[in-house]
Amino acid sequence: MKRKVAILGATGSVGKSTLDLILRSPEQFEVCALTAAVNVEALAEAARLTNARLAVVSDPDRLSELEVRLAGSEIRAAAGSEALAEAAAGEADWVMAAIVGCAGLEPVMAAVEAGRTIALANKEALVTAGALMIDAAKRTGATILPVDSEHNAIFQCLGANRLDHVSRLVLTASGGPFREFSLDQMRGVTPEQAVAHPNWSMGAKISIDSATMMNKGLELIEAHHLFGLPSDRIDILVHAQSVIHSMVEFIDGSVLAQLGSADMRIPIAHTLAYPERMATTAIKLDLAKLGTLSFEVADAVRFPALALARQALEQGGAAAIVLNAANEIGVAAFLDRRIGFNDITRLVADVLERDATAAPRCIADVIAIDGSTRRIAGDLVARVAA
Repeated sequence: MKRKVAILGATGSVGKSTLDLILRSPEQFEVCALTAAVNVEALAEAARLTNARLAVVSDPDRLSELEVRLAGSEIRAAAGSEALAEAAAGEADWVMAAIVGCAGLEPVMAAVEAGRTIALANKEALVTAGALMIDAAKRTGATILPVDSEHNAIFQCLGANRLDHVSRLVLTASGGPFREFSLDQMRGVTPEQAVAHPNWSMGAKISIDSATMMNKGLELIEAHHLFGLPSDRIDILVHAQSVIHSMVEFIDGSVLAQLGSADMRIPIAHTLAYPERMATTAIKLDLAKLGTLSFEVADAVRFPALALARQALEQGGAAAIVLNAANEIGVAAFLDRRIGFNDITRLVADVLERDATAAPRCIADVIAIDGSTRRIAGDLVARVAA
């Protein structure tokens, strides 16, 4: 039987890679629903290519445009939060969660509550609501498969091994475009420099997170929720070549690593076909040509986001929600040239210092804390930019 698929965030980089894999193997997959934030043209084109039954645009003001672009087809157009939840929890049995930021939280939770298999590319969902989401998955029987290359690598390395046999997890980081920059050099970097990742092709927000290494801090929190290990058993190692995507060290001293080219289609394909495997057109590794793989300790002085993420994880409560929301405001302000590159993590640190919020009890709490944090961070940005 064909696997029934929904793609939340079909017009982003992960969504496009997922569509590429599906279109190359149409006999294996049936597309039930596709969603996008505002890119109606790309959404309608993807829906027609895949014969999707439902296309959802997040912005209700774009619905009429979507309906026009889908006119003459049998594809149903819809918009808004309820339609997003329907796409996530409807007839699909496999859901790609690739909506960036907290905007993807509610539809991801809808898929979890419906007991679906969720390929999770939205790291913010676990960062902000990890405990709630993992508890819900246990209750409903939902399966969460990590799509982030690092967590997917750990998932593959763990295999059938028991977690009590694991000594530590090692997340690898490319170090981003400023791996060798001094703090003084970082002060003058531009958004154009920051989005130019040396190894990966990603959206602007994720590229900035890579440049500050906040992406690795968020992945640390995500790994804690996915695999149940505390902060002191999750390490971060800079590996500039982005060939080893992560490692698992076991109590007997064995270390297993997952290697692959820097192509998101590899972890996506792993989750799309799981527990089977499927072919991709990703470039195969030539280790002899690579010659050398290098590693170095992540510099927490030049990249304070790493320490801030550990602080948020160990602090508990709502600290991870605050960390994520403040970072999103800071990244947006930097991309708008309202603050400098180093100001992003300064903003996060300032907002974290103000946090004394209790842990959320439901998704509504998460959304409320996220909103209030964004207002606080926005006010601080306005003062810096004034």
